[in-house]
Amino acid sequence: MNAMRAWYAGLAPRERRVVSAGALTLAVLLVVGGGLLPLQSAVSSATHRLATRREDLEWMRRNAPLVLAAGDNLAADTGEPAVVVVDRLGREAGLGAALRGTQPSGTGVRVQLEAAPFDTLVRWLATLEQRYGLSIEAITVDRTATPGLVNASVTFATGAR
Repeated sequence: MNAMRAWYAGLAPRERRVVSAGALTLAVLLVVGGGLLPLQSAVSSATHRLATRREDLEWMRRNAPLVLAAGDNLAADTGEPAVVVVDRLGREAGLGAALRGTQPSGTGVRVQLEAAPFDTLVRWLATLEQRYGLSIEAITVDRTATPGLVNASVTFATGAR
């Protein structure tokens, strides 16, 4: 530090003013760039998030009657009709070839499967109940001539979470 003071003292008065002006400019840039800009960015981001959340809330208030009218016929966590969720997840689980019919049934969904792999069927049923709140209201499972394959009729009740 003493070396710096000695160097500064050895400068001509005009050079000292230039160095002082440069140091002051650097200090201002550090305060603005290191403190104020990130703070302004954080405030702007928070303001944007608040505006988005307000828009979401307004949308929810406008659409609440529609959601309530749909009632239990929507699968939990998706907003999709339960019949769509059941069919889509059945195909994703590998039961597409076994699906013979998926249709709404009162406040639930009825599904017919032929020659479905039993283990795949059980995993699919567990997924629908655990992740989407579709509980089994009625089920009939019959074995086929091929070991491991079953015919099944399943009726799901929605909103039973």
